[in-house]
Amino acid sequence: MTDAQGPAELYRRSLRLLLDHDIDGWIALIADEAVFEFPYAPAGFPAKLEGKEAVAAYMRGYPEAIDLREVVGLRIHELRDPDTVVAEWRGVGRIVATGAPYEMPYVAVVTVEDGRIAHYRDYWNPLAIPGKLSDAVFFDAA
Repeated sequence: MTDAQGPAELYRRSLRLLLDHDIDGWIALIADEAVFEFPYAPAGFPAKLEGKEAVAAYMRGYPEAIDLREVVGLRIHELRDPDTVVAEWRGVGRIVATGAPYEMPYVAVVTVEDGRIAHYRDYWNPLAIPGKLSDAVFFDAA
C-alpha cells in the first residue's frame, strides 16, 4: 500500500523509482484501473493502456532498453484540481542496446486517486529517440 501522498509528491517518487530502475516499485504506484494515454504514439506503440497489468507489461523491459540516469529541469505545475498535476522534465541517459545518448523532453498530465496514479497522459515523442527506434523499444510491439 502506498502512503497517501499528493500528486506532486507521488510523481517525484515515481521519477526516483525510474532513476533507481525499480520498475516493481514504480508499478506499485499505479491504480488497478489506471489509464495511460500517449497522444503522440507512432505506429507500433500503444496509444492507450487500460489497467495496472497493461501498464506493468508495457514498462517491464524499460531498464533493459533505456538507462535513465538523470531528470533535468523538473517543473510540477499544480492545478485547480487538487488531484492533478502537469509535470515537465527532460530524461537523460543512454540507449542500452547501442550506448547512444538518450535525451527526451516529457510533459505529463497526472491524476492521483487514493494515493495511486489513476490517469497519466504522457506527451513524450518516441520518434525523437536517437538512432533506431527499435533499439529503445521496451515493450513487446508484436
